[in-house]
Amino acid sequence: MSSLFEAAGLDKNAPRPLADRLRPQVLADVIGQDHLLGPTGPLRAMLNAHRLTSLILWGPPGTGKTTIARLLAEEDDCHFEQMSAIFSGVQDLRKVFDAARARRQEGRGTLLFIDEIHRFNRAQQDGFLPHMEEGTITLIGATTENPSFELNGALLSRAQVLTLKRLEPVSLLQLLERAENYEQQRLPLDEAARETLIQLADGDGRYLLTLVEQVYASVPSAEPISREKLVELIQRRAPLYDKSRDEHYNIISALHKSVRGSDPDAALYWLARMLSGGEDPLYIARRLVRMAVEDIGLADPHALVQANAAKDAYDFLGSPEGELAIAQATVYLATAPKSNEVYSAYNSAMKKAKTSGGYPPPKEILNAPTKLMTEEGYGAGYIYDHDTPEAFSGQDYFPAEIGRQRFYNPASRGFEREIQKRLAYWDKLRAGPTKPPSK
Repeated sequence: MSSLFEAAGLDKNAPRPLADRLRPQVLADVIGQDHLLGPTGPLRAMLNAHRLTSLILWGPPGTGKTTIARLLAEEDDCHFEQMSAIFSGVQDLRKVFDAARARRQEGRGTLLFIDEIHRFNRAQQDGFLPHMEEGTITLIGATTENPSFELNGALLSRAQVLTLKRLEPVSLLQLLERAENYEQQRLPLDEAARETLIQLADGDGRYLLTLVEQVYASVPSAEPISREKLVELIQRRAPLYDKSRDEHYNIISALHKSVRGSDPDAALYWLARMLSGGEDPLYIARRLVRMAVEDIGLADPHALVQANAAKDAYDFLGSPEGELAIAQATVYLATAPKSNEVYSAYNSAMKKAKTSGGYPPPKEILNAPTKLMTEEGYGAGYIYDHDTPEAFSGQDYFPAEIGRQRFYNPASRGFEREIQKRLAYWDKLRAGPTKPPSK
């Protein structure tokens, strides 16, 4: 079987990257995706039943999406047509559809592989639908982005989404050994450097092979080099992090949940991942403010102060000094007592406000700046709380039509424990003096 490099029309003797030279020739050679390709995997079931359907392959870079699509075409005896959504337009697609229709009349199917399919706009995505429905093409789209956000619902309803996993260290090691067998030479790394190379690949098999090729080209001696020498040799690529895409939302979610879960170490890790990936520190600071009010609230009133202070400190100092203030606030929030009672109370009050109608406040708590309003009873019977012995009148401030409501129920943690005591005391005052039991 020819490689993708040869399929592009290039001479087989032309220079080829190691990743292309090692591209699997059969599905059994694909590494790290056994949940899809194993005996009980959905792709194996489709091939066994000779019922290959349109698919969306969703996964990180370097996990085998292109290779799997090509090998599926081989096993299903389909013509393989590959396009990139970045470089293709409507005219290119029309030519492919026409050729596929002619091919179908001759009794052969077409597997159309679209790399970066999320780059097509909504109208272009809709253009696939009739050709998928009539069987002119079997579409396999590859994307690194969440299909539910980036692809049309109509397209998703006609294609099964399969998720590819980032390659685990054991799979990357297997790929490394495959490269060494191909080169007939062990990579000149000591064990620590070997482990570091696996870590640098960050789950991306193609990138691992690029690193391997770089090491072979840069280290002429067979004498193993150390981890430190490897780090000098290879510039560390930025971690997988796209400030405007899935990974942005995934990692801020991980940071938020680590803070909520009172794990300062995990929170610092995800914070570092975001900052090292180039995230705007002020975006993180704003999210910390949100965490302070949503997950801590009045269990620790200083949490909001700390979060805002971190934002101000970063504004004042800039990077990298100001990032330490954000780290300090992150640790403070993660270690603070947690309560979402204010958050829950607000949501309950909002729901009640939207469903209870436009009832006016009780007249006795309204001001009466005019004679007419006084005559109408505005302010009549109002008790000035500071004139009472406990500075608490116990008046009802709700509309009479809905009566008193209880939205806020402080937790028995942190400062809210004190608030709980205060509310209980005021409830007691509101209920009035307890009558002595009758004899």
